[in-house]
Amino acid sequence: MIRSINPNDLSIPERHGILLSAVSPRPIAFASTVDANGNVNLSPFSFFNVFSSNPPILVFSPARRGRENTTKHTLDNVEVVKDVAISVVSYDMVQQMSLASSEFPQGVNEFVKSGFTESPSETIQPPFVKEAPVSFECKVNDIIHLGDQGGAGNLVICEVLRIHMNDEILNEQGQIDPNKIDTVARMGGFWYCRASGDALFQIPKPLTSVGIGYDMIPKEIRNSGVLTGNELGQLGNIEQLPSKEEVTKAKEISEVAKILSSGTEVEERLHQLAKGYLAKGQTEQAWAILMSNK
Repeated sequence: MIRSINPNDLSIPERHGILLSAVSPRPIAFASTVDANGNVNLSPFSFFNVFSSNPPILVFSPARRGRENTTKHTLDNVEVVKDVAISVVSYDMVQQMSLASSEFPQGVNEFVKSGFTESPSETIQPPFVKEAPVSFECKVNDIIHLGDQGGAGNLVICEVLRIHMNDEILNEQGQIDPNKIDTVARMGGFWYCRASGDALFQIPKPLTSVGIGYDMIPKEIRNSGVLTGNELGQLGNIEQLPSKEEVTKAKEISEVAKILSSGTEVEERLHQLAKGYLAKGQTEQAWAILMSNK
């Protein structure tokens, strides 16, 4: 059963909980700013993402506090000093980052409270987090206030002026290795997730090719009780069905030949076998196996 909810019927905490639990994981902007007197503030925000590469634009949102309807020091600072350093949070930093999110009084330096090192920026006033795998020096181009009540967001639109990267997170080609950068992201409630190890997987983008599509998969395969929607999506991403030669070659695979000669639950067993090939990313071989019963 699908539950349909009018968000206006929910309390702010209920609405907040659903939104943050459903729209996840969210990257974290570890934002450092300064006030008019040069006092440094450091705070994390998970209403954050990249929205343009030319110009390079990051946007984060320090929302108004739901209980008191007050603004956060970060927002107060960028309203006055239009600079912000945004650092990426890795797993090695996550506990200290959480500590920095405490509601310390105005003027308290969260770098000191959380044990991070201030690294001087080249183009802006606030320092960035030296321990972060990647940091961005940004100027604030605009601030869009989405409301004046508790829970309302404030979009801080930032243009990247400098990028700082730790060489240790790069692969041999000089690109960021997702396992080495080891980022964390926010879920709902107290939950986080870690983007590394088995949590990472690749799906080739159909940039130069057009798949045959889900609708072109033969009905007996499309209605399989074995293959999932994800696996059918893999099958629909190929450009063309296997040739007769490829299907003939598949029939010579010992497991396939055994299934075909058994005469027992042939289709289901072939689907199970193809499922294993799909798990290994061998889509063409999986297709040939599925077509071997034709």
